[in-house]
Amino acid sequence: MKKRSIALLVGGSIAICLLLSTSTSSAAKAKPPAGFKALFNGKDLKGWWGLTTEDPAKWQALAPDKLKEKRKKSIEDIKQHWTVVDGVLVNDGHGLYLSTEKNYKNFELLVDYKTVLKADSGIYLRGIPQVQIWDSTDDSEQAVKLGKPKGSGGLWNNGAAGTPGRDPLVLADNPLGEWNSFRIKMIGDKVTVHLNGKLVVDNARLANFWGDRKLPMEERAPIIESGPIQLQTHGGEISWRNIYIREIKDGQ
Repeated sequence: MKKRSIALLVGGSIAICLLLSTSTSSAAKAKPPAGFKALFNGKDLKGWWGLTTEDPAKWQALAPDKLKEKRKKSIEDIKQHWTVVDGVLVNDGHGLYLSTEKNYKNFELLVDYKTVLKADSGIYLRGIPQVQIWDSTDDSEQAVKLGKPKGSGGLWNNGAAGTPGRDPLVLADNPLGEWNSFRIKMIGDKVTVHLNGKLVVDNARLANFWGDRKLPMEERAPIIESGPIQLQTHGGEISWRNIYIREIKDGQ
């Protein structure tokens, strides 16, 4: 009886170990949704470099050797401020913004983020500021002036309050410390944003940040046709995961 009991115990232990191993393995190999590709591999910064708030048309026009030098220097910076912890991208709130090496035209972007008290961040589309991220619980006088209590997801750089897309349609932020999920669709200069399943921007034009900002939106030069996705850093720690993109071809 003893030998049989031990055998069963050992067998059960092996089965449990195999189950745990399988679960861990499958979690590490989470696949993007159908039609999407992963921008972040869950292990390192491959496919990314560093940029700040700068006109993408200017660095795209650099000579190949100058662009190569710029990329190399930027990677030295992002390695100081960006780390990968348990499959999650973590930024310390400083340094250059993590930017895709590839440029995108029309796309649908999925990304989860988690931030901290008083944080202020965002996602640049084609290198253009930005889908806003911040602490919606901040009710200080300056925060109220900026519109923080209205929540994240708006195209904040579109201009003054009341400009279409500038502020989110509803407050959709999860409590601080919890993950939030964006679904962002961009076709031409029109952007639609869902935050945690709620529509916060409904097919609004993204203003040309690099044009004459004194002009009304409709009179500014068109935005750049193709540029990078940038994850902004702005003084507060922010984490990112599940970053997937689906390119949308013309006519779709």
